[in-house]
Amino acid sequence: MSKEKEMIETINKHMPRSSNQLNKLFESDSEIIDFNGKRLIYNIDEFSEEDLLRDEDPYILGWNMAVGSISDILASGGRPRYYAHSLVIRDSWTKAYVEKLSMGIADVLKEAGASFIGGDFGISGTWRYTGSVIGHLEGPPMLRSGAKVGDLIFISGEIGIGNIEAALKLYAGNPLVRNIAKRWKNYFRLRSKEADFIKRYSSCCIDTSDGVFNALNAISEMSKAGFELGDLPYKKSGLLLEKVMNIPKEVLFLGECGEYELLFTISNESYEEFIEESKEMKLQFYNIGEIKEQGSKSLWAADRKIDLTTYDLRARDYRDIKDYLRDIKNFL
Repeated sequence: MSKEKEMIETINKHMPRSSNQLNKLFESDSEIIDFNGKRLIYNIDEFSEEDLLRDEDPYILGWNMAVGSISDILASGGRPRYYAHSLVIRDSWTKAYVEKLSMGIADVLKEAGASFIGGDFGISGTWRYTGSVIGHLEGPPMLRSGAKVGDLIFISGEIGIGNIEAALKLYAGNPLVRNIAKRWKNYFRLRSKEADFIKRYSSCCIDTSDGVFNALNAISEMSKAGFELGDLPYKKSGLLLEKVMNIPKEVLFLGECGEYELLFTISNESYEEFIEESKEMKLQFYNIGEIKEQGSKSLWAADRKIDLTTYDLRARDYRDIKDYLRDIKNFL
């Protein structure tokens, strides 16, 4: 058990729980509440400088943090309705910077159909952001549990944007990386349409906020299953960065700075109908593997099979993230 999970369980066991809460601990990306006969869905997420999001472009920073805050609602099958935040700005930020940051947040809310209802504000030497989202849920929720052996694993987009962002920030001292960073603008995608469609087919769903591998681990644990992965759809910019920095592309999969895509499973029987209808709706999904028996975790990379059952590296266990990346490289 990771230290983070152990701490969450320690906190949770002391807290009074409502009989109206429908999900168990860790079972869903969002909290699901029965409120006067209607289902509300709630999520809160915090971002700070340790998340390694680049902050040179305030609009993109605001956009990405808002998408990250809403993503858990979508992964649970809900629709966001009300949005609040706590914003602590860095004392060096100007009014123009904060205005562009706010525009990025606002544009996500408009696209998602959510309204801003207020929040809290502060000024400090470092920035922090907490997004709080209330949505509603029609029909059954999408949970992290429910995957069955033989189900196919899909993801709603390419893998690696969050880890690319982290690498561009960590290695900004490298002239080649710095030159690349000036040209790349990485936006997380708001997957509202995809979530509405996925809900009709999925046996379980989670977002990849902590990276694809961690998302798969959560599904495996909650569903008591394993997985085998094939060819992964890595972001092309990540593959270029891999060559420049001499880092294996699988770091984009194992790293914990996620891309906020939707990772989900569907039954084999639903595959043809799912693919045909997704094409009609012009939605693209990537089939990356299959659910296997519990205890099996593997990734086919080129001509070799990587056994992931013993992989237990966690970024939070390292003071220097570069040491963490070195150990991932050594594992691979």
